Amino acid sequence: MIPLWADLLAVGIGALQGALFAAQFRDRRLDWLGVAIIGIVVGFGGGLLRDLLLDVPLAPLQTNWYVIVATAAALLGMLLERVFRRLNRFITVLDALTIGLFGAIGTTKALALGLPEVAAVFVGVLAAVGGSILRDLLLNLPIALMHVGSLYAVAAAAGSGAIAVMLALDVDVLVAGAIGVALTFGVRVASVLFGWSLPEQRAITRLPKLPALPRRGGRAIDGRDAETGAERGRTVTTATGVIHLHPTTATIPIVGDDAREPRTRRRSPIPGASRGR
Repeated sequence: MIPLWADLLAVGIGALQGALFAAQFRDRRLDWLGVAIIGIVVGFGGGLLRDLLLDVPLAPLQTNWYVIVATAAALLGMLLERVFRRLNRFITVLDALTIGLFGAIGTTKALALGLPEVAAVFVGVLAAVGGSILRDLLLNLPIALMHVGSLYAVAAAAGSGAIAVMLALDVDVLVAGAIGVALTFGVRVASVLFGWSLPEQRAITRLPKLPALPRRGGRAIDGRDAETGAERGRTVTTATGVIHLHPTTATIPIVGDDAREPRTRRRSPIPGASRGR
């Protein structure tokens, strides 16, 4: 059982962060209801996606406290937006804390319902970033999760993975959850402070060339090298000189190209023409 206070804390911080984020967009002209809806969606988004994946009753709809806490936190964030406007990093701190809390709750709930570790980590990551995805969709913004420099999913995966490993080692669930939240929080804040990000997507424009295999004196068989199997030309010695044939014409028969035929040197009627050059 997940403590009610822990789930309400995650919902309240998520709603506060969502309202602070939405109140910054003066050009959208959001009213009180619009800001409250954004805050409630951010507070409920991760829990709703988590419970839908786990096929369990939706936790935010099981008691009145979820809606009350989310609405109050969203309105508080809207009213205190001017106070927190000078503290630009405050929203980032709340965002990192929200990701850690939802990731820890989602992972432990999935493990408690019997899901394997990898699937539980996936549920925890989706619960952690679900609120921010719905927030960006409602505000018609590019989804921050999918752009360079966010590290939302990486931070959530680090914390959720650590929780799954510690619970597999029989660590107390509260201790594992606290460590997972701290790890998620640390990775997210460090990525903002030090500019950590994943590499930007790139397409492979040039394929590397493979080095040619050295020849070791293999004899040609049907116009191909005995060791490498590659086609190669052949050299034919005729009465008039040496002819080097290209691989594409190596199979063309040459008149008089018979090694068993005795070669005779014919004298030319022109004086000096038979002299070797």
